[in-house]
Amino acid sequence: MTAADPFAALLDSARRRDLAAGEALFRQGYATTAIFVVEAGRVLLVRHTSEGVGVTVHVARPGETFAEAALFSDRYHCDAVAEVPSRVAVLPRAAVRRALRADPEVAEGFMRQMAAQIQVLRARLELRNVRSARARVLQYLALAPRGAIGGDRPLKQVAAEIGLTHEALYRTLAALEAEGRIAREGRAVRLLQAG
Repeated sequence: MTAADPFAALLDSARRRDLAAGEALFRQGYATTAIFVVEAGRVLLVRHTSEGVGVTVHVARPGETFAEAALFSDRYHCDAVAEVPSRVAVLPRAAVRRALRADPEVAEGFMRQMAAQIQVLRARLELRNVRSARARVLQYLALAPRGAIGGDRPLKQVAAEIGLTHEALYRTLAALEAEGRIAREGRAVRLLQAG
């Protein structure tokens, strides 16, 4: 996070936690103690359905906060699991709440971050309502930074994130590559043209 971020002062004194790939930071139903900032790696937020199926609801990347609902909830609503070796800053719930109450600029900065996350979430919800796999993949690429995905994570994870089976994603990518709409280099996929 940059110095302009709302919790910069808290980050200076925050405890750090290193996580191995696959290691859980917390589990759905655990008592809340903190919110977190990803400093390195990626952390998957996974909710479990009544049938026990895990659904990835968010992928937190470096510089992003996660588990913000913990500020106003007694229990975490999902699992937080490192997708790759990761490091997080631990911001105790009580300290964050004090900072928000004490400084309107901190509170406004936090609201700004939450508003940006809501915009991203709404775009992802919209994406899941796109019926065709082809249109969904093209829209996902158009929303991705620099029109590229997958170089830093398995395409199976990308498929789950956009609500497709990995087989459907692979077939769609092959068709889009044949049409000249995308370029592939290993796991990386880049959009070549809009429209």
